[in-house]
Amino acid sequence: MKLGLEVLLSDAKRIKSLKGKKVGLVCHPASVDENLVHSLDLLSKKINISCAFGPQHGVRGDKQDNMIESPDFIDPILKIPIFSLYGEVRRPTAEMMKHFDVLMFDLQDLGCRIYTFITTLLYVMEECAKTNKKVIILDRPNPAGREIEGFRMLPGWESFVGAAPIPMRHGLTVGELALYFKDFYKMNLDLEVIKMKAYAFTKAPGFGWDQKRPWVNPSPNAASLNMARAYPGTVLIEGTTLSEGRGTTRALEVIGASDLDFKKILQEMKRKAPQWHKGVVLRECYFEPTFHKHQGKLCHGFQFHSDCAKYDQNLFKPFRLVALMLKVIREIYPKYPIYRDFSYEYVHNKLAFNVINGGPALHDWIENSKSTPRDLDQALAKDEKSWAKERKSYLLYK
Repeated sequence: MKLGLEVLLSDAKRIKSLKGKKVGLVCHPASVDENLVHSLDLLSKKINISCAFGPQHGVRGDKQDNMIESPDFIDPILKIPIFSLYGEVRRPTAEMMKHFDVLMFDLQDLGCRIYTFITTLLYVMEECAKTNKKVIILDRPNPAGREIEGFRMLPGWESFVGAAPIPMRHGLTVGELALYFKDFYKMNLDLEVIKMKAYAFTKAPGFGWDQKRPWVNPSPNAASLNMARAYPGTVLIEGTTLSEGRGTTRALEVIGASDLDFKKILQEMKRKAPQWHKGVVLRECYFEPTFHKHQGKLCHGFQFHSDCAKYDQNLFKPFRLVALMLKVIREIYPKYPIYRDFSYEYVHNKLAFNVINGGPALHDWIENSKSTPRDLDQALAKDEKSWAKERKSYLLYK
């Protein structure tokens, strides 16, 4: 497999077309090639990189916790400005836009609507469209694979974790998402996607992630391919009082709480919807967060294991499994305070759990004592099928 970055660097004609232009680069720690050399270093040797932009967690990925802003700074080696798009602003300002003629986007995404990097993609595309500046996407794999899962975001629920009405697990690469955003938001934008070569998204065990390539955390808590696969489900826990494993070495792979019996919860989950447990192993476990929710308390929960022979991206349903877990908690512990009341990603007047979901449908299903797994399956299938049909025209890899 060759990444968009690697395809560009080997294309003398494309490199020549960028000579004499000031090029901005959106990047982060995982913006590396097969030899783990950063795109900022590689590209600056070939073209005039005049500035760089960092998304949430920063260009260097130094902001460990969620929703911690990053400052601007001057790169000590290249002596160029590094602008934060998760600090005082989340879009490039008019002053920032003066620093480049062409903007390159080279972020490793996780394949989940909630991951803020794709909202940053949308925002930089919109600002470039306003100022007639070209955007070049250096495409990268979707580690969550091609599968689709989750509700589509409803109109009126747009946020920094809701860029467009797509499902939680959208199944597109960033390049394909850029094509969709351009069409959906009717942008007059000069957009080029530099495709990957030999992107084998149907081939086990990687299902799109070349197993020969090392994993570099795109954000501090995205510590493994296993996390990326589980994330479209485990991210729901950010809107709850349960722990999503922050403060452990397996954030967003383990979930649980210090005051719940997860042996009982897992047993009931398997009884209610055994069909949703295919393609993955849920291992009962214990953990103690060193910070964040349930800090210093022994938590009982389970870990998602897609890093085993039973993993199958076509069968794995992380969104359904976490939804089912919350449903079972509500049934076994009817008075348990599931939902966390706090401002989430700059949204202050809506329940965080619903902001994450892009609407109230999942909350309503959990709280309805008469709703069943079949009801959720039918509701999700409607959104998943409509998205599968809509995204067809943006698929770059067959």
